[in-house]
Amino acid sequence: MLFIYKTIDDKLHCRDTIEKGCWINMINPTESELKQVATATQLEYDFLKYPLDDEEIPRVEVEEEQALIIIHAPIAGNEILYDTIPLGIILNEDFIVTVCLNDLNLLEEFSSSRIKGMATFKKTRFIFQLLHRKTTLFLRYLRDINRLTEKMEHELNKSMRNEELLYLLNMQKSLVYFSTSLRYNAKVMNRLMRGKTVKMYEEDEDLLEDVIIENTQAIEMADIYNNISSSTMNAFASLISNNLSRVMKLLTAITIILAIPTMIFSFWGMNVTLPLGVTTDGSPLGYVVIFVFALIVCIFSIFLLRRKNML
Repeated sequence: MLFIYKTIDDKLHCRDTIEKGCWINMINPTESELKQVATATQLEYDFLKYPLDDEEIPRVEVEEEQALIIIHAPIAGNEILYDTIPLGIILNEDFIVTVCLNDLNLLEEFSSSRIKGMATFKKTRFIFQLLHRKTTLFLRYLRDINRLTEKMEHELNKSMRNEELLYLLNMQKSLVYFSTSLRYNAKVMNRLMRGKTVKMYEEDEDLLEDVIIENTQAIEMADIYNNISSSTMNAFASLISNNLSRVMKLLTAITIILAIPTMIFSFWGMNVTLPLGVTTDGSPLGYVVIFVFALIVCIFSIFLLRRKNML
């Protein structure tokens, strides 16, 4: 998909043709759309193509009067709750192009003109505002992950099912992806701060500093939540192992208790003379005596097992 926007009278308008000073937003573009934009803007075709590789790492490339900036932006996933995806920003003197495989929520605020001071011809400010929205989205998703983690911990306290543990594992994967992407993005921002990739204006420098601060905060939050998630997983793994040991210990104790009367009744069922002359053959009280004796031995066994903390 191909969308063209241009700021006219401080408002963002959708255009049908590519004009100088416009912003071109490409979402999972086709080959024909890539070639169309490359021809109309005189931008490198490879620069437009690079961000469509979901394994592309954040970086900055400058060639002649063109610049490619690739950052990672957060998205909501399926099996993995949250993931990151490359977002490419390609610009020259007349145009700025964003390329991504998925439609990102952070671009909606630009298209709806909710960003103060946003103008498509102010490319440096546009890039920094885009970075700011991306970093803010990272922070929001991190808070969501923290709330979901606390909810899963509450659920695990009531019943330790595989579903909750797998959910926690997926959240931990999301935190790892976030932490890695944020660190790569920090390197890109530091390079932009030097002012060699894009023209740095004095009024935009404070905005980039704010973005770097928020990105650093997001990195620290991701690390903290990742450590908490790892500790939670380890704690619940120990609890599950401990509960299994308790169950096995209980089953072993029950097996011992049940084996005692079985052994006693087996002895008295033999066709041999046993001590005390008690038999079940011809003696109406024989069964009662044997049962009482087996019951006494079982009670004594239970008492011993409880002293050994096996019951």
